[in-house]
Amino acid sequence: MEPSIEEVRELNLLERIEEDPDITQANLADQLGVAVGTVNWHIKRLVDKGYVKVKRAQRKKLRYIITPSGIALRARLTINYIEWSMLLYRKTRRRVSDLLAELKEAGYSGARIEIRDQGPDDIKDICRLTCLEHGVEVLQDNDSKQVPVLEVNGSKVHLHLPEKKMN
Repeated sequence: MEPSIEEVRELNLLERIEEDPDITQANLADQLGVAVGTVNWHIKRLVDKGYVKVKRAQRKKLRYIITPSGIALRARLTINYIEWSMLLYRKTRRRVSDLLAELKEAGYSGARIEIRDQGPDDIKDICRLTCLEHGVEVLQDNDSKQVPVLEVNGSKVHLHLPEKKMN
């Protein structure tokens, strides 16, 4: 099951806090690309659940300490994230292998990879590596001839074969 946004954010927060216990919520928000209020909400949840303790380091400075149960949570979130990533990798690789068999069956030996929508950045890399593994040439975007396209849309991959011209 795909990790929720909250789980990914909490994992990122715990990792950042572990790296720098004196980090500010503003810096955490910048690093994670979220609002300070979002960071504050997550930290309050982590504190309420006993995963993080907050100590005053100086007058306006706070220090975040990950508790043993917080370390266990980070480990569990990390394992879940890795398992999901590997599942996505295997599923994508299988899908691309099936599409490349279809491409070869249609008489083509190369394809262009196009990104339609942002998804996991690694999907294009998985497509490229699977092409190499199957002996399918990855063609550049500037190829002028009409060629098959592996279209990456989020975490989905589709094959578009050029229409054959009738003589």
